[in-house]
Amino acid sequence: MSVRSVKHWARALVCASALVFLGGCATGPNANPKDPLEPMNRSITRFNDSLDDNVLKPVATGYRDVTPELVQKGVRNVFNNLSDMWSTVNSGLQLKGRDTAESFMRVVVNTVFGVYGIFDVATEIKLQRHLEDFGQTLGYWGVPNGPYLVLPLLGPSTVRDTAGLPFDTSADAVRQVEHIPTRNSAMALRIVEKRASLLNAGNLLEEASLDKYSFTRDAYLQYRRSQIYDGNPPDEDEPDYSAEPPASAK
Repeated sequence: MSVRSVKHWARALVCASALVFLGGCATGPNANPKDPLEPMNRSITRFNDSLDDNVLKPVATGYRDVTPELVQKGVRNVFNNLSDMWSTVNSGLQLKGRDTAESFMRVVVNTVFGVYGIFDVATEIKLQRHLEDFGQTLGYWGVPNGPYLVLPLLGPSTVRDTAGLPFDTSADAVRQVEHIPTRNSAMALRIVEKRASLLNAGNLLEEASLDKYSFTRDAYLQYRRSQIYDGNPPDEDEPDYSAEPPASAK
């Protein structure tokens, strides 16, 4: 499938999904243009917050408190090394030659010299990490965000990023493990490690934000826009669903 075909397919999927969601959700006259699904999103956010408060946060706190920092760092490095593999592919799909080469070298160096990624040797030798997923690849090629969307269990997203999830999931190295108990244990450990790394940030958010939902939404959208433009997004004159593709993609 050509890049043009993927681009047209993704655009059609985003537009169709947006129409379905918009048709199924009641929104007020003062709805945020980027978040027309706010009533539904807030409801899902409350569910996610409840699950986090009662399950994920206590487990992550226990993991952080009882697991030596050196072990936590090693676990984090292994999962980062696995994600760098998919980042390499997405950098290539975005025609970013230098980023592709650096991501590929990170995987090679950390796998060989870092004992399957336990030690982050690549960072020590100044090989920069480039986080890329298929949602970013779609954005690079001009596919619009679509409405902001909160997913059950997964949290903040957009219709475009959600459309990219099947590709990210199918390329997930952890999910390729054939031994089911090992695969499930690794996936659970990754979730707990990720949540543990966000404990301090979550506490600051709860203390500082008057409206946690709005703050999280705006921060996520700004962060994703920055990722797509590699840290140099153009100014937004008017709020809308879409982002113009980077100049290099036109």
